[in-house]
Amino acid sequence: MPYPTAKPFDRPAPVLPLPPQRRGHALRQAAGHLRRLLIPLAAPMLGLALFVGLWAAIAADGRIPGPLATWEAARQLFADPFYDRGPNDQGIGWNLLSSLSRVGIGFGLAAAVGIPLGFLIGRFAFFAGMAAPIIALLRPVSPLAWLPIGLLVFKAAHPAAIWVIFISSIWPMILNTAVGVRQVPQDYLNVARVLGFSELQTITRILLPAMLPAILTGVRLAVGVAWLVIVAAEMLTGGVGIGFWVWDEWNNLNVEHILIAIFVVGIVGLALEQLILLVARRFSPGQ
Repeated sequence: MPYPTAKPFDRPAPVLPLPPQRRGHALRQAAGHLRRLLIPLAAPMLGLALFVGLWAAIAADGRIPGPLATWEAARQLFADPFYDRGPNDQGIGWNLLSSLSRVGIGFGLAAAVGIPLGFLIGRFAFFAGMAAPIIALLRPVSPLAWLPIGLLVFKAAHPAAIWVIFISSIWPMILNTAVGVRQVPQDYLNVARVLGFSELQTITRILLPAMLPAILTGVRLAVGVAWLVIVAAEMLTGGVGIGFWVWDEWNNLNVEHILIAIFVVGIVGLALEQLILLVARRFSPGQ
């Protein structure tokens, strides 16, 4: 069967130039799209450039390493982040994983205790009255002040560091959960009462969805506190961890590695916060 052949009148229609007014409108639209794309990128890039420039200016007298020297040290450091030459000489990867495991355990225990306790405080005035003086007394205490108590009770550095994470990250979850319960509209509870919901049904169908944004806010604050505290706690307890690694590098006068650790701690903290925000947006569209 012969294939159809193109005929002279099948040639594509010629592209006519746009009139000057429509061409100007198209150019303005393209410029608007480009501006909306570049401005969100330009501001962070400019901020980072100013930060690096300020860092280079401060490092010009040689007191601290500059950006290029730190970058070169980071390239060598991350070429083998998981080396292991004994308990006191391990790569930054092992130290980071050790700190994350401590934060995960301490934070998980704080969530398991703090969220139900915050619910009881927010739901029942009797529990709120019992807990108010204890929270008011203990919450302002510096997290590191709890470290000697942990060392005395647990007789080891690792559980003592987890204890510090637990006690420092439990307060945001208690308080935010309690506030979330109190902010549930009374109309919701009246509807549950009219429908004859049990206490369990009221919790699962009314209270929990309504107070979820407040709970997630408390979780996000607690993660930030936990990651903030672990570095200081590990500096004092020793062993393996990013805090101990920073202190060890200070003893070796390796300032480049200290600067690298600061950036690593900041990036990991930012990643943890973004992860919580992602979960909050997934389960709470209003966040």
